[in-house]
Amino acid sequence: MADVKKIATRDSYGNALKELGAEHDDLIVFDADLAGATKTGTFQKAFPERHFDCGIAEGNMMAVAAGAAAMGLVPFASSFAMFAAGRAFEQVRNSIGYPHLNVKIGATHGGISVGEDGASHQCCEDFALMRSIPGMVVMSPADDVEAKAMVKAAYEHVGPVYMRFGRSGVPVFHDGENFQFQIGKGEVLTEGNDVAIIANGLLVAEALEAAKTLKEEGISARVINMATIKPLDEELVLKAAQECGKVITCEEHNILGGLGEAVCGVLSEKLPTPVRRIGVNDEFGHSGPAGALLKQFGLSAEHIVEVAKSF
Repeated sequence: MADVKKIATRDSYGNALKELGAEHDDLIVFDADLAGATKTGTFQKAFPERHFDCGIAEGNMMAVAAGAAAMGLVPFASSFAMFAAGRAFEQVRNSIGYPHLNVKIGATHGGISVGEDGASHQCCEDFALMRSIPGMVVMSPADDVEAKAMVKAAYEHVGPVYMRFGRSGVPVFHDGENFQFQIGKGEVLTEGNDVAIIANGLLVAEALEAAKTLKEEGISARVINMATIKPLDEELVLKAAQECGKVITCEEHNILGGLGEAVCGVLSEKLPTPVRRIGVNDEFGHSGPAGALLKQFGLSAEHIVEVAKSF
């Protein structure tokens, strides 16, 4: 996909906020001294009176966002995933989740692809943390088109939403004119019956590349983009498992607590199926170039092919 246009989904997030801000006066944005990195600065330039920098105090930012939601506004609270989901977990749980307030959390710089920032910033636990909060929607888009549509869907959804956006550019493969996004619904990108590859985030593009290689070797892979981790599209998971007989999950997250575990939970109860989970194998990351780290941790098309063939 070297010749395909690449856009970081954090850029998509900032652009979507700006577009929505022009349409909805009740949309406001909070950031924790990272507007340049989270790209909420795009919204800030257009609507400075509706953008609030809360400083390096993420827990307080979540509490302020909760207060704004209680007043009838629709706040988007943004920071790096490590801080939005990790440092502020208590406030997200107690001030947003427990009263089920209409706060949208836009978390950027999730996963190993944060690269040189190292283990302290490479949050591979955010899906697990946010999935554990009752009523919280958890999502991770695969490209620019889906990210923008996801932000709009989050605005329209009544209730707390957690969205993870990436630092690195990813291939844009969706058709912006015809794409439709729905919370809680997965998307079949390629048909196949030998193995189902269920992925989200930047691993979707890798899964598509893997499917091409597998096809050349006589293996028919069905690639599913599962952008919504919670609520999971159980119907699509069960259909894929029934028709393919084998499932591989791919995520830029710890294999514990994320997409893989969500899929395994459904299948173990309703349709026991062999599953292989591709993700970070219960370890911390470390500093290095994003591309090299993704390959090192097995978050690549090559590794997906290896796992599929070994199945």
